[in-house]
Amino acid sequence: MLKKMLLTATLLCATSSVLAELVVVVNPANANALDSKTVQRIFLGKDKKFADGNETIAVNQAAATEIRQNFDQEVLGRSSSQVSAYWSKLVFTGKGIPPKEVATDAEVIDLVSRNPSVIGYINKASVTDAVKIVEM
Repeated sequence: MLKKMLLTATLLCATSSVLAELVVVVNPANANALDSKTVQRIFLGKDKKFADGNETIAVNQAAATEIRQNFDQEVLGRSSSQVSAYWSKLVFTGKGIPPKEVATDAEVIDLVSRNPSVIGYINKASVTDAVKIVEM
């Protein structure tokens, strides 16, 4: 009986991880066309402005979160430790400041909804009309 319960719990946890779909979001007033390469460049500090000339403010979720690890792997194409090393080098050489980190989807939504320059990522299930999904 205990084995069945543990198996069920494990499967439920694995299923919820698979169901969590990551989406990149911006303020609804942000009319810039963004593709995956542009999003990648923004989060790596290579693009500091959107195509319309407005500044970009990238917001990461906390490094230890599953969504951050998925974002680093799926969007940036690097492991979280590689992204951390990348930013450490830029900070050490004075060539960059990593994106601000927040703890939850709600914090990302709050920041994005209040500023058209902010770009972040959340679980698709958390999307509200306060943000716009970037179709990549």
